[in-house]
Amino acid sequence: MREIMKKISFVIPCYRSEHTLPRVIAEIDEKMKQMTQYEYDIFLVNDCSPDNTFGVIRALCRERENIKGINFAKNFGQHSALMAGLRYSDGDYVVCLDDDGQTPADEVDKLINKLEEGYDAVYAKYEHKQHSAFRNIGSKLNELMTRMMLEKPAELYISSYFAVRRFIVEDMIRYENSYPYVIGLVLRTTRNITNVAVNHREREEGKSGYTFKKLIGLWFNGFTAFSVKPLRIATGIGCCFAFIGFIYGIYTIIKRLINPDVPMGFSAMMSAIVFFGGMIMIMLGLIGEYIGRIYISMNNSPQYVIRERINIEPDSSNNML
Repeated sequence: MREIMKKISFVIPCYRSEHTLPRVIAEIDEKMKQMTQYEYDIFLVNDCSPDNTFGVIRALCRERENIKGINFAKNFGQHSALMAGLRYSDGDYVVCLDDDGQTPADEVDKLINKLEEGYDAVYAKYEHKQHSAFRNIGSKLNELMTRMMLEKPAELYISSYFAVRRFIVEDMIRYENSYPYVIGLVLRTTRNITNVAVNHREREEGKSGYTFKKLIGLWFNGFTAFSVKPLRIATGIGCCFAFIGFIYGIYTIIKRLINPDVPMGFSAMMSAIVFFGGMIMIMLGLIGEYIGRIYISMNNSPQYVIRERINIEPDSSNNML
């Protein structure tokens, strides 16, 4: 009786990658020729790229049935594109990587071997990152945020190149709210995660699609969707300043009783009012952010809207999530 082969599904969010995407696919194909014990398919999710990225995806899908194409109706972001690919994937292992060639597809065996050892998720770790200074700063801030808000282990390195088992994917796709954050979904499912060292290449052309605005939005997704720590921090800060204000009030009364001629100080009072007023506005804004996201989720705002699919069986339930 022939042994049933395991299957690997590759999920690649695509944006401005009409020139780099064919090389990424060719690299996957070349590597999978060596990994003959696995079947594989590739899901290419076009995040409404303004160039001819979906035209390239369409051409690739025409050549082979194991390449699947998904085209978004508008730009929803990398994490929404990942969620769409994850929902349609059916591999025993799912590998997510970038479309620009910086993540080495020919080292996917390192990630898969770690899954075979028994880990639930494996993240590629870059010893020498080739990102721009802006992206490196953003990565460090993201690292700090995930450690503080999502309780990520300090030794775990998070990247966009990772592999997970099927049961992890099944739990991740149960999340249907409007603001997906893939790292948070993995961390809430398992802590049996490890790193594996891979090379990181220089970008051959173009630039990163992450602007400062998009990075800020991504961080907000992370800590408002998967953590209430910001609210607890705001409460703690409020209690601290209330205590400081109380002590300062006692000090002011005592000083007035000891020396009635000492002026109270208009400038000091205005500084205190402005400072505490600013703190209150920050805390109210944070609470409003949570409430706003709850409101949007209650209105069933979709994670993504699919305009077109190629080599994928029609399923209306997945068109809009």
